[in-house]
Amino acid sequence: MRPFQLDLLFVCFFLFSQELGLQKRGCCLVLGYMAKDKFRRMNEGQVYSFSQQPQDQAVVSGQPVTLLCAIPEYDGFVLWIKDGLALGVGRDLSSYPQYLVVGNHLSGEHHLKILRAELQDDAVYECQAIQAAIRSRPARLTVLVPPDDPVILGGPVISLRAGDPLNLTCHADNAKPAASIIWLRKGEVINGATYSKTLLRDGKRESIVSTLFISPGDVENGQSIVCRATNKAIPGGKETSVTIDIQHPPLVNLSVEPQPVLEDNVVTFHCSAKANPAVTQYRWAKRGQIIKEASGEVYRTTVDYTYFSEPISCEATNALGSTNISRNVDVYFGPRMTTEPQSLLVDLGSDAVFSCAWTGNPSLTIVWMKRGSGVVLSNEKTLTLKTVRQEDAGKYVCRAVVPRVGAGEREVTLTVNGPPIISSTQTQHALHGEKGQIKCFIRSTPPPDRIAWSWKENVLESGTSGRYTVETVSTEEGVISTLTISSIVRADFQTIYNCTAWNSFGSDTEIIRLKEQGSEMKSGAGLEAAWPSLPRTPGPPSPAVACVIHADPVLSAGCLLPALLHSPWSCHLTTGLRPLGSASLPGDSAAKGVTRLPGLSCSLLGPHRRQLPPTLQGETQKRESGHGKPDPTGSAKAMTKMRGPLP
Repeated sequence: MRPFQLDLLFVCFFLFSQELGLQKRGCCLVLGYMAKDKFRRMNEGQVYSFSQQPQDQAVVSGQPVTLLCAIPEYDGFVLWIKDGLALGVGRDLSSYPQYLVVGNHLSGEHHLKILRAELQDDAVYECQAIQAAIRSRPARLTVLVPPDDPVILGGPVISLRAGDPLNLTCHADNAKPAASIIWLRKGEVINGATYSKTLLRDGKRESIVSTLFISPGDVENGQSIVCRATNKAIPGGKETSVTIDIQHPPLVNLSVEPQPVLEDNVVTFHCSAKANPAVTQYRWAKRGQIIKEASGEVYRTTVDYTYFSEPISCEATNALGSTNISRNVDVYFGPRMTTEPQSLLVDLGSDAVFSCAWTGNPSLTIVWMKRGSGVVLSNEKTLTLKTVRQEDAGKYVCRAVVPRVGAGEREVTLTVNGPPIISSTQTQHALHGEKGQIKCFIRSTPPPDRIAWSWKENVLESGTSGRYTVETVSTEEGVISTLTISSIVRADFQTIYNCTAWNSFGSDTEIIRLKEQGSEMKSGAGLEAAWPSLPRTPGPPSPAVACVIHADPVLSAGCLLPALLHSPWSCHLTTGLRPLGSASLPGDSAAKGVTRLPGLSCSLLGPHRRQLPPTLQGETQKRESGHGKPDPTGSAKAMTKMRGPLP
């Protein structure tokens, strides 16, 4: 079957399928006849061709468009095909009122004009010359549909809480092709948006949704953000915009004037707040406690040291919430104790750790010293004494200084547990035939568990035995044990008396001789009996301490240098120009067996001079002032020289 015969059959089928009745069927027969006639003419050598064929083109929905079709000298029927279906035969397209066949029929022009393109006109078109048995190339007509006006969800004003990110969503619907969306701020494109498209049921139009995320730092109050949608149907695009209204709780600033300030002076607090919506209330508080007398933006008060560590707060409130801000005041004040140091009782050889904490403004300096000493032991909050000795016992001071403001101090006591220390003179005095006393002074922490006197075959701890009575008295400085002899006989001056004290850490012993008072005073060696009654002062002695040694060839007892001295020292002993001996003694030594030189006795001068006889005090003062001369009697004399730090 030839091509024109296929076209003829197709036209016939189209007419029957439209159920147009008998007349149309008749037309089909006539066309068939005409086609046969044309077939004869074509066989006679006449050939037709298109001078114009429809071309692919696009049209915006609602606009007219014309598809060209021209076959010169052809006066037969022309059939327009849309997506494979005939629109009608010849120039009669009455079934499609929006379509017209235009042009000069006699010139072979059979153009298809669409008066107002619609989405349903988007198709492939073909022009066929039935009798000539020719067809045009297929032409794609694309109908472009602009998007609906874009819409930003939540617009035209979007309220946003300060600090929250901004999420904007804009959609442009029913476009062909799908619209493109851009976001603009101050005329500049905002990047970072995401997009999603949806194909509609007609299979041709699409909707698009764009989401824009803006971080809190990029959002400004009152800012306008534009969503613009474009496609080929509307290159200039359509746009809409929203205005950003940033609402926030109060933004508060709290200032204090003047600063710094000495305590007990007036300061002014000013609480300035910016808020959207406006502030409705101000509240003031100190350390969480509401200040009832304060209201409004300004608060004036007299400050003390507590304002340095306990802040003042201002709270501003609006419809969205409250904002609280606090400020401390830079108050200058003298030292105030925050951690009290505690006195310590430690065992000999262990460590002692004291702690004290101060607060002050400006920054303070802490100094630890031992009472009576100028040596700084520590500048920290903690003072650590390693492996303490008994001479470390005493008063310690933690002192704090705030420059140009003030100072403060606390005192603590260090008590060292150790064996007893007996500090009594080895030679004491009594009158023949009278009641006499021998005193033994004991310094002991813990207190002595036992004190015993022994002589010859006798041992007595307390009470009375014959002529002898032992009494023990406790004082703040220590314990005094007194051996009282009711009636002194000559044999008592030849007896050696032993005073021994014990506690849980050990013991100490002192050997004491009793001398007849008259003879001893004549030789200048009778002052030692006063020693036990001298007040005891814990800690290092005064720098000016002299030990005067009196030679007495008659005496056989040695010199016991008292343990009152807590620092190393040396005592050099001479008789005239002839040395008798010397010794270097640690502060905790009783010097027994070291300075026991026959015929010597010892007296202590210096800090206790007011309790010594006037004659000896005068001698000491001369020595200390650098005046006076060597004793012409030839008595042995020695000066104590302190080694180590001065108190």
